[in-house]
Amino acid sequence: MPSETATKRGRPGYDQQSVLLIAVDVFNRHGYDATSMGILAENLGISKSAIYHHVPSKGDLLKLALEHALGGLEAILEQPEAVTGAADARLEFVLRQTIAVLVERLPFVTLLLRLRGNTDIERDALERRRAFDHKVAALISDAREEGTLRQDIDPRTVTRLLFGTINSIVEWYKPGGSLSPERLADDVITMAFDGLHASA
Repeated sequence: MPSETATKRGRPGYDQQSVLLIAVDVFNRHGYDATSMGILAENLGISKSAIYHHVPSKGDLLKLALEHALGGLEAILEQPEAVTGAADARLEFVLRQTIAVLVERLPFVTLLLRLRGNTDIERDALERRRAFDHKVAALISDAREEGTLRQDIDPRTVTRLLFGTINSIVEWYKPGGSLSPERLADDVITMAFDGLHASA
């Protein structure tokens, strides 16, 4: 059971998670490269040495943040619904869960999607993200081969448009608004699988 000290809310920045949350917000606003430990300390309202008490470097903060985003996405592909059954059902499950992770971990996924690949940490994260994307693209190909997805659109175009649609959510979605994460996922899936034409 956590001690009262561990669970007590006090000044910001005095546990690793609160440092990380504010750091991710600052990285997203200013860009990772442009953010110094001094800027982080100013936003946290603590000294640079207090940050170093929790993490050895700015890079370690980035690594923790990206692990939070990537770990959530990669875990989707290990769930039974992602590996068994018809390919189109697996694809729908993976897309729904991807949207759920994106909404639940919005600042972290936003950071992941804005990476430029300037450091080893960023390049490693981008490689993991590409691996995830390739696995989803393989599901699209499998569904085409099974005959449950239309054959007249280039599968590379389908993949890019699906990812483009889902990734754009980080730019406009506001958690806590009138559009729930579940309705958001329903709308994306309906548009992706059924198109925009009204039912006859």
